[in-house]
Amino acid sequence: MKKVKIDASLFLLAAIILFLVTGVILAVYTMRGDPVEDALSGNRVINILFVLENDKKPVSTYVLMYYPVTKRAAILDIPSNLGLLITKVNRVDRIDTVYDSGKISGYEDEIEKLLGIDIDFYIVTASENLRSLVDLLEGMEIFIPSPVSFRDDSNLILFPSGMTVLDGDKASVYATYSIPDEDQEMEIFRRQRFFLGFLNRWISRNKQLKNPEVASLYHSSLRTNMNQRALMRLFDEFNHIDTTRTNIQSVSGNLREVSGQMLIIPHWDGSLVKEVVRQTLGLLTRQDEGFSGERTYTVEILNGTAVTGLAGRTAEMLRSFGYDIISIGNADHNNYEYTEIIHRTEDENMVKAFADIIRCKNIRREIMMHDNQEEEMMMANIDYKSDFTLIIGRNFNGRHVAGN
Repeated sequence: MKKVKIDASLFLLAAIILFLVTGVILAVYTMRGDPVEDALSGNRVINILFVLENDKKPVSTYVLMYYPVTKRAAILDIPSNLGLLITKVNRVDRIDTVYDSGKISGYEDEIEKLLGIDIDFYIVTASENLRSLVDLLEGMEIFIPSPVSFRDDSNLILFPSGMTVLDGDKASVYATYSIPDEDQEMEIFRRQRFFLGFLNRWISRNKQLKNPEVASLYHSSLRTNMNQRALMRLFDEFNHIDTTRTNIQSVSGNLREVSGQMLIIPHWDGSLVKEVVRQTLGLLTRQDEGFSGERTYTVEILNGTAVTGLAGRTAEMLRSFGYDIISIGNADHNNYEYTEIIHRTEDENMVKAFADIIRCKNIRREIMMHDNQEEEMMMANIDYKSDFTLIIGRNFNGRHVAGN
């Protein structure tokens, strides 16, 4: 009889201890919270790394920067053949040499140093898992500007031009194929368009992916530092992003041969990349009423000096900042002393942002005057004027204006 009482007491004590331990675990979990929810509730930009890999190497790498307050996003394209001084091997090499498919922290660290930001979350999709993911999304629609025809491993690969719906197999091939004679800029453009189409479909189908029958399969097709619930929450928030108006800016540089391979060496030892990121973050976080920074501004560049190729090099730099360079040429003479910006936009903040890139203070506005609105519309169609005309003078050193 006495033994029974002892056993019952021990059982009760064990139950109390178990209850307390469970309570502590739940309390700790609650205090930790959801990292995505915490990030979304904070007044800061969230940075997400997207990697599409093939044969355990990155094919495409993008950093999506999103500011929850303004619901704006920007995307940076990180080329795989970007040349950096890799401290791990103490030499200039491709950034993807540090990529480890099983642990991408080293790759992530290099991108953080390059851009001068912290990566909050990452999402990695292998090409074989891209097939199942696109099929879960019930295909994806993409515009293919010109027909594609090539042979790969004795298989003939065909993609018709125009709007096309890709299933998982075709999407995986389209996102990863490479043709030796394909223009590099066209290849970059193609993969960027694919990523935007894929992201748009992913966002729009997020609600269906919450179905328990597909949720676990969906999450297992990715490698990420977010749990299933956090990933769903993030893509719920991404519904606010207008992917049709979201531009992808590429990290640019000079193409050079280093140790027998062609590498993109970032301009000005990488300082330009960080400046691009700083300006991008500034545009994302601006909350001015009537702010028009979501559209792409157009630029005409005229070389007013005797320096050959200066307009072209300047165009490449400005494209890094997301501007659409619609015209490059020579000014009416090559003896301009001072660099000048002519603008045709009413957004003074955007004028200042453009001028700050090259530190130019010589700015004037050109007002297009017509008798009536109909005539103005007709003139706009016949003789389109860019938002900005940049006339390069001798006080421009290729990066900044000196002594305005």
